[in-house]
Amino acid sequence: MKFQIYQADAFTDQLFGGNPAAIVPLTEWLPEPLMQKIAAENNLAETAFFVPQGENFELRWFTPEVEIDLCGHATLATAHILFTELGYTKDIIHFHTLKAGTLTVTKTDNVYTLDFPSRPLQVCDTPNGLLEALGNINAIEVLKLRDYVVVYQTEAEIANLKPDFNALLNVDAFAITVTAKGDKSDFVSRFFAPAAGINEDPVTGSAHCNLIPYWAEKLGKNELHAYQISKRRGELWCTLKGDRVLMSGKAVTYLKGEIYI
Repeated sequence: MKFQIYQADAFTDQLFGGNPAAIVPLTEWLPEPLMQKIAAENNLAETAFFVPQGENFELRWFTPEVEIDLCGHATLATAHILFTELGYTKDIIHFHTLKAGTLTVTKTDNVYTLDFPSRPLQVCDTPNGLLEALGNINAIEVLKLRDYVVVYQTEAEIANLKPDFNALLNVDAFAITVTAKGDKSDFVSRFFAPAAGINEDPVTGSAHCNLIPYWAEKLGKNELHAYQISKRRGELWCTLKGDRVLMSGKAVTYLKGEIYI
């Protein structure tokens, strides 16, 4: 069997920036173990697979280790490939997903806007070893939904974190997001998910489903500008809209080819 494969950098307008995702168009679903092997072979934070469903698409995402419930950057990258490489001509794409419902991506000029569920955080107890594993015990708040979110006072603290990823494996959560008010943006963040095979994800749309409602409340505004300050760095324009969040960004194509199974 032969399949097309694409790779695009999301939440950036610069090649080698943002977050890379692989995209594999399908006509029908492959067995889950095979999709997991393809994702492991790609060895990127996420590989997205999609199947046409009438005028819309079904979409799934896999890390090198597991299938996940929600992924922003790979959804943006998939939309980018549909618009720029696969001849999709409408302004909006509807993606049907197993665990996150229907997600939409709207294209305006060269900017893509994702419409995702808002996932407000809940205050929680700090798990043993979490702050020590992050390398800075001076957090001002710890919250959780799917992931732990650790809030620090300054952008510099976020930038200077050097986590012990082996120690983070002992924390019972899919991932850990760290965040603080930004120096030149509304907020910044980083995202660590060693349990999913991703020590640090460069730019994480799903994390912003938590961060946008949090910072909208803290800063008293619904329009937010954010950076994820990983080494590759990503930029997001964000809006809290009721029980939804809008995340806008750009993308660039890096690779297109074929895989043989």
